[in-house]
Amino acid sequence: MAKKDKGERPSWAPPILRGDRMEAGLRTLELDVRRRLDGLLQGNHLGLVPGPGSEPGEARPYQPGDDVRRMDWAVTARTTTPHIRETVADRELETWVVADLSASLDFGTALCEKRDLVVCAVAAVAHLTGGGGNRIGALLSNGAETTRVPARGGLAHARGLVRKIAATPRAPEGTRGDFADALEALRRPPRRRGLAVVISDFLGEPTWERPLRALGGRHELIAIEVLDPRDIDLPEVGTVVLADPETGKQREVHASALLRKEFGAAAHAHRQTVAAGLRRAGAAHLTLRTDGDWIADMVRFVVARKRRWSGGVA
Repeated sequence: MAKKDKGERPSWAPPILRGDRMEAGLRTLELDVRRRLDGLLQGNHLGLVPGPGSEPGEARPYQPGDDVRRMDWAVTARTTTPHIRETVADRELETWVVADLSASLDFGTALCEKRDLVVCAVAAVAHLTGGGGNRIGALLSNGAETTRVPARGGLAHARGLVRKIAATPRAPEGTRGDFADALEALRRPPRRRGLAVVISDFLGEPTWERPLRALGGRHELIAIEVLDPRDIDLPEVGTVVLADPETGKQREVHASALLRKEFGAAAHAHRQTVAAGLRRAGAAHLTLRTDGDWIADMVRFVVARKRRWSGGVA
């Protein structure tokens, strides 16, 4: 990570995407994404989706290194020899993003709010899947309402999508979001097979798991978990007022050593629950933090996927 002087933002920090600095921030974000992500995919989308395509092709005998998830069990049972089903290249990828912009994302104690990282993640996904007739659409949920952006191609559409997410109004205080409803909205009506990217902090009860598993059964699935340091641990700050942004409830507590230990244990257990739920849904899991280099994390994630699908070691 780049070093920074006291009081200065590090070079890898997300740009400010609010108020009269939004347009300049969006231009900076686009330049950062292009500069650091260009060349990863070499003009195709093999870094984000498995294999050379998504449409079923011919069956062939299994070879060491093949992805076992492509096993054709019907042919294997009939021939008693392991077979996999190859895929035919689908040159037009349709990507759908489900972006959680509920009140719990309007929070950040490091370099940005979590909702800023949602905007950054969508900008990166749009760049990584753009070109070649590919299309991207989105469902944006701030808890009070869900907005659908139709899937289209082209740079102008991608820019407009990122701008719309950045400009999505914050829900009124006390509005409880329901990310599961947004996921259900993507499931119906059924869409052609493609890539689904869900972005959230996944706080609260995992009501999202069932619709996410249904999405994973039809689409290649990527889950991006957005976290702030205070989601994970409570610092030694003495007496502090804690507020639930989605209910408006407040509580004054003393951050004793015991409370901080219990908070950390509960946060760790919740993250384990989230990770297990994402695995069951078949989702590739990427974590972005408000105090980390989000583009570097994205680069490592994409490179690891490319290596895994090409038979290398991540």
